[in-house]
Amino acid sequence: AKMWSGIKAVDLIAIEGQVVWLIEVKDYRRQQRTKTIDLAEEVAKKVFCTLAAILPAKVNASDLSEQQFAEAVARGQRLHLVLHLEQPKKSSKLFPRAINPSNVQLKLRGIIKPIDPHPKVVESTHMQGLAWTVR
Repeated sequence: AKMWSGIKAVDLIAIEGQVVWLIEVKDYRRQQRTKTIDLAEEVAKKVFCTLAAILPAKVNASDLSEQQFAEAVARGQRLHLVLHLEQPKKSSKLFPRAINPSNVQLKLRGIIKPIDPHPKVVESTHMQGLAWTVR
């Protein structure tokens, strides 16, 4: 049962040793963003909701794999947020590059600094040294 309406989570959680990666994906290559909420605020809320769900899942999950995954996340020593922000390679009137990744990254840093002081906003052609690729 849901506690409140509108609770959302990040798209992916990956665990690499002691590092927990919270990954959100936004793809605006074919359709522009239509939500009125600021992108950084939307992602930050998803991060908060995701992390808030970990302890209850660790303690109360009826599915063993869900409980074990929540336990592994809770054992993490570092949290990293990555926003994969895909936009058209070239701006056009029909599909503009309307979102400045640097601005989103700066705003995210201010909101979620206690969770990750260095969140990354990346795209498939500029991964900022991350260990994975996107196709």
